[in-house]
Amino acid sequence: MTLDRAGWPFVLGLGGFTLAVFWFVPLLAAVGVVLLVFTLNFFRDPERRAPENHEALISPADGRVIRADSGRVSIFMNVFDVHVCRSPVAGRVTSVEHEPGRFLAAMKAEASEQNERTTIIVQPISGAPVRFVLVAGLVARRIVCRVAAGRELLAGQRVGIIRFGSRVDLDLPAGTAPAVGVGDRVVAGETVVARRV
Repeated sequence: MTLDRAGWPFVLGLGGFTLAVFWFVPLLAAVGVVLLVFTLNFFRDPERRAPENHEALISPADGRVIRADSGRVSIFMNVFDVHVCRSPVAGRVTSVEHEPGRFLAAMKAEASEQNERTTIIVQPISGAPVRFVLVAGLVARRIVCRVAAGRELLAGQRVGIIRFGSRVDLDLPAGTAPAVGVGDRVVAGETVVARRV
């Protein structure tokens, strides 16, 4: 399994810290080892295979669905989920906008409008634009977006990572309906979360 490059500074720092602590107080090095394992798990970046269904929107994040209605599917990522985010559809990025904000708990509905967030809009080959929002949470303090306007994306392609717990909101274009329900677990780049009707 690969590691997202945003994790390397944390991994190297914790590795150095653990070795230093082990040198002076071997028993305390266990704390460093636990933190290092947690960090490696958090920044993991597994390969994913998107379904070949041009009528579907694919989950942009791993996690649990906390909203699923005709307007939006929202996915909450806890600290144990994969935090690499992916495009829900193939197409061209038409807009990327970052907005500073608060760091409310990502489970709260108001986090979508008040927290720091990055909005990405992708125009598929056919159909309406697809808008999704990477939202920072209480612990997550950094959204790393790796796409810009003009970039062509495949469905399920990586767009960035949110560090340490967050949510992603996927606005459903007209003519689509959710294919998941509240409480469902979804996998970024693989789970179909909405379909055209």
